Amino acid sequence: MSMSRRQFVQAFGATAAVVGAGALAGCNSDPAASGSGEDGSKVEAIKARGKLNCGVKADVLGYGYLNTETGEYEGLEIDLCYQIAAAVLGTTYEEAKEQGLCEFTTVTPKTRGPLIDNDSLDIVCATYTITPERVEDWDFSDPYRVDHVGVMIMKDSGMEKLADLDGKLIGVSQGSTTKQAVTDAVAEEGVTLSDSNFNEYPDYPSINSALESGNIDAFAMDRSTLNTYMNDQKELLEPEVEFGEQEYGIATKKGSDLSEVVNDTVNELLSNGWLEEEAETWNLL
Repeated sequence: MSMSRRQFVQAFGATAAVVGAGALAGCNSDPAASGSGEDGSKVEAIKARGKLNCGVKADVLGYGYLNTETGEYEGLEIDLCYQIAAAVLGTTYEEAKEQGLCEFTTVTPKTRGPLIDNDSLDIVCATYTITPERVEDWDFSDPYRVDHVGVMIMKDSGMEKLADLDGKLIGVSQGSTTKQAVTDAVAEEGVTLSDSNFNEYPDYPSINSALESGNIDAFAMDRSTLNTYMNDQKELLEPEVEFGEQEYGIATKKGSDLSEVVNDTVNELLSNGWLEEEAETWNLL
């Protein structure tokens, strides 16, 4: 990649404020600019606009991150957005990238759903885990990647197993499914965690800083995300133990005609091996 994890983490922390601007489940005034067209068709609205509005991550290396050297978003999910744009707009993936047919907006766990609901975004492709609760509110594509929750600690913490989280303070992201996954995993080891064992943060750099400064004992999140912040002083706690399976899907507005196009595209890219090649390209776990 064009920059190291350490360089990215340092650069992203300084620019985060600038950046801010499953199966299918059954703020502009111009409808062609953001929302559905007059006939309620999201697909036709995107065609009229000429671009796909995408919610993505800016801080997950290999999936979606903002390269501060180039000012461009990069990663598997960014490329996947261009594939969706190509399918909707009737062009090729290469042309979609060359012509910049995606508009990217950085999303957080708290903003991604509302931005779909108010038609600011057409899709969210941002390590978004499919859950029964979320499926009630948004459509999701079939999973394009599967990850697991991990717990990152400082190597000098003295912890060796998940049960050692007993009495510890764990940093997690606001609105994520991580807290419950960790709670369930340690419960199998006879350890009970309560809300007081968790600190919730608005973004990943904040959790990482809290870990490095000793304000928390562990950083729990999807392993793909933790990989962004790993260095020689940190390690995963019991990495051989897989728990909290996270199936990532692309979210769209409930009942949208865009949902079927998205799902068909994901399944085509799974069947033809493109997504597997992308995972290798971006060195994903």
